[in-house]
Amino acid sequence: MPAIPSFGGLRGRANRVGPPAPPIPVPLSAYVVDCGVYVDGIRLPGRWTHVDAVAEVRRRGEGFVWIGLHEPDEEQIQGVAETFGLHELAVEDAVTAHQRPKLERYEDNLFMVLKTVRYVEHESPTTANEIVETGEIMAFLGADYVVTVRHGKHSALHQLRGELESTPDRLRPGPAAVLHAIADHVVDTYMAVTDAFENDIDLIEKAVFAPRSPVSAEQMYLMKREILELRRAVMPLANPLRRLAEGCSPLVPEQVRSYFRDVDDHLTTVSERVTSFDELLTTLVDATLAKITLQQNTDMRKITSWAAIIAVPTMVVGVYGMNFEHMPELKWRFGYPVVMVVIFFACIVLYRIFRKNRWL
Repeated sequence: MPAIPSFGGLRGRANRVGPPAPPIPVPLSAYVVDCGVYVDGIRLPGRWTHVDAVAEVRRRGEGFVWIGLHEPDEEQIQGVAETFGLHELAVEDAVTAHQRPKLERYEDNLFMVLKTVRYVEHESPTTANEIVETGEIMAFLGADYVVTVRHGKHSALHQLRGELESTPDRLRPGPAAVLHAIADHVVDTYMAVTDAFENDIDLIEKAVFAPRSPVSAEQMYLMKREILELRRAVMPLANPLRRLAEGCSPLVPEQVRSYFRDVDDHLTTVSERVTSFDELLTTLVDATLAKITLQQNTDMRKITSWAAIIAVPTMVVGVYGMNFEHMPELKWRFGYPVVMVVIFFACIVLYRIFRKNRWL
């Protein structure tokens, strides 16, 4: 996706203050991944606490703070929430996680939830136990700050932060540019996962329609479940992106809204692919069940055929096993060989009939 340009200097440089005094180095907490202060798209040197960072930005009257948290508990996030004035309901959602993608607007900030996905590498889709792993990124967006809260091991943003810091033009528009970059990154991940998923579905489709297919109905339902997991991450995100593109809040400048439209277009493409995967897997599940039913019918035909063949000698032997004195050909010298020949030919005739009708 295209990088965000400078937008003609959305945040002016006229009010810039002289070089800042280097902050006192402080150790970041275990749940605080990174905390940076950005002025005119450039990160100020040093390490900052969230209190010092927001104080520096508001002293200057420009720039913004980007603080990243990883799976904080309620007590750990409380200080950040008080510093930035985050709404208690949004903070509760950020701590508990397991939220649907959504966008909520409060008095002076936005709260957005995005579901992240990761493709789990495996040898074959017919033997995999898990294909898609999900996580979450929550973002609080204010006039001079963006707070990101991550849940899951695969939802790291340090690489994205590095890319943004290497191109200051992308950060000049302010916190909304960071939110766009995160949404853009998440949707790009969706596209990569659907590409990998498409290869798996192609392999599954070939296996289903191949003779003596090794694919079981359980494996098909696993694929269906993984697609539904991907669908729950992708589909609900369309409405939040559309609201951001339509300007639901003044925190998102007009210049950034068009880039949210681009992300929404890419999400629409992903949604259409996921829907087609779901429909194709439904068809493959039906085909797998039909193959199982056909195989069961074939097995029942074979069992029935052999039972009918075995019934002939069983019936004749049963008749001659009765204790009656006057039995047909009972005392004839060639009675036994004749009966055996009749049984043999009767069985051969039945066998040929069943073979001709493809029951055997």
